[in-house]
Amino acid sequence: MIIEITDFGDSQLDVYARLSEGQLLNRHEPEKGLFIAESPKVIERALDAGCVPVSILLEKKHIEGQGKEIIMRCGEIPVYTAEFDVLTQLTGFKLTRGMLCAMRRPGVKKVSEVCAGARRIAVLENVMNPTNVGAIFRSAAALNMDGILLTPASSNPLYRRAIRVSMGTVFQIPWAFLDEESGLAELHEMGFTTVAMALKKDSVSIDSPQLMQEEKLAIVLGTEGDGLAPDTIAGCDYTVRIPMSHGVDSLNVAAASAVAFWQLGQGH
Repeated sequence: MIIEITDFGDSQLDVYARLSEGQLLNRHEPEKGLFIAESPKVIERALDAGCVPVSILLEKKHIEGQGKEIIMRCGEIPVYTAEFDVLTQLTGFKLTRGMLCAMRRPGVKKVSEVCAGARRIAVLENVMNPTNVGAIFRSAAALNMDGILLTPASSNPLYRRAIRVSMGTVFQIPWAFLDEESGLAELHEMGFTTVAMALKKDSVSIDSPQLMQEEKLAIVLGTEGDGLAPDTIAGCDYTVRIPMSHGVDSLNVAAASAVAFWQLGQGH
């Protein structure tokens, strides 16, 4: 059902223009929660993962262009459309490839589901920037990670920016939230060797042959700036560093994750 946008105040457009990420998440009634997928490729990956579309907002030229197949896949849902300048005025930013899709949030997975059969997983401790979370998911998908676990204070992977930066890989890599206090013990019970990524004097190099021989690894990455909590480092089996040159003392957590996943995923 194609609907030309004439009224910017239409409440059906609130999901795109006026609701905050917290309102979309809808913590009080999570079964009614929504997220926004942006760009045809990301929307396709969300649909492939079984996410249920609610409505579409797209640039008029895409109705018979790159959005045509997606519209057909989505069935009888509202498809709001206008020219590019109108959409930019409505949403407050330029749409990536001219297309957004509001979708129902999928059910939350359990840690045991994500870890079942996994040999390499990433653990994000209080990584709060959605750009970093999205970039880590993209690296995880490309570099042999089987799943991602996040502490509750981390940015939700289904925030719009995280989804966009991940290029939709948040729908391809299974993920769950991990209890911050009991999480490491839970991973040890499931047979994972835990690896704290931290710049400490007693750390081992990331290319250590001993690390590569471990059957199941959980790679633990810390928050922007402060890194991992001391208790987390103490509770891990290894403390691991990435060798650096030119006096550089650290990497952004997303960049560090890519290096770690590349190296430690090779034993997969």
